[in-house]
Amino acid sequence: MPIKIYKPTTSARRQTSVLVSKGISKGRPHKSLLKFRKSQAGRNNQGKISVRHQGGGARRFTRVIDFKRDKYDIPAKVESIQYDPNRSANLALLLYADGERRYIIAPDQLKAGDSIISAKDKKVDIKVGNALPLKYIPTGTEVHNVETAPGKGGQLARSAGNGLTFLTVNDDLAQLKMPSGEIRSVSVDCLATIGIPSNPEFINIRVGKAGRKRHMGIRPSVRGKVMNPVDHPHGGGEGKHPIGMKHPKTYTGKPAFGIKTRKEKKSSNKFIVKRRKSRQTIV
Repeated sequence: MPIKIYKPTTSARRQTSVLVSKGISKGRPHKSLLKFRKSQAGRNNQGKISVRHQGGGARRFTRVIDFKRDKYDIPAKVESIQYDPNRSANLALLLYADGERRYIIAPDQLKAGDSIISAKDKKVDIKVGNALPLKYIPTGTEVHNVETAPGKGGQLARSAGNGLTFLTVNDDLAQLKMPSGEIRSVSVDCLATIGIPSNPEFINIRVGKAGRKRHMGIRPSVRGKVMNPVDHPHGGGEGKHPIGMKHPKTYTGKPAFGIKTRKEKKSSNKFIVKRRKSRQTIV
């Protein structure tokens, strides 16, 4: 979809850009596939803030999405492509031959009126939107919504434009290249959907103003450098100043920016063939 840039009538409009909703249905979402989304505002069951900078925002309904694609061998017609306020990719509303409707993450280039299918034990056409096990997909194909274990439901590559490249098969394990450069192995029996998620231009949108962030439910984030020493390790000083220490820290005093946080004994470590290239963040 093309990106629209506004005329600079105000300082906020000067920086703002939006996606033109070309090909997206203007109708209401399917009512039986909606759930009320309660605002948590980053708080745990005790009412204490466990995730900062969350709260407020427009009220939204959660769309019930079929990540498993477990209606096998039943063709489905794409009724419409719809906007989802809870994610960067668009959704596709499917009408199956038996009359059931389900939402899936819409692949790029999938249009209303197209027919797709999901299969488990047989090979189907390598067509955008079709879901089938990796053992039936040719190498070099771009896939998304990939399972990490058979029957678990898609967990990898679900955001806008975030596709994986199917590299090769080794000992009943398929090797997938992530957008970060990491190469990860999953079982060849895991389901994957052909294509990349829709709305790849999402990354180029400029929010433009603070109010638009508040509508998204994102509260302001204050830099540690502009705080007082009592509030943050980076705080203090007169005027513009560096952080004043050898390595940056979080507000609780833990090392930040470039420190490895992944657990050494994490169970999925054995499936990582090649780690992504680390990028040192400049403060």
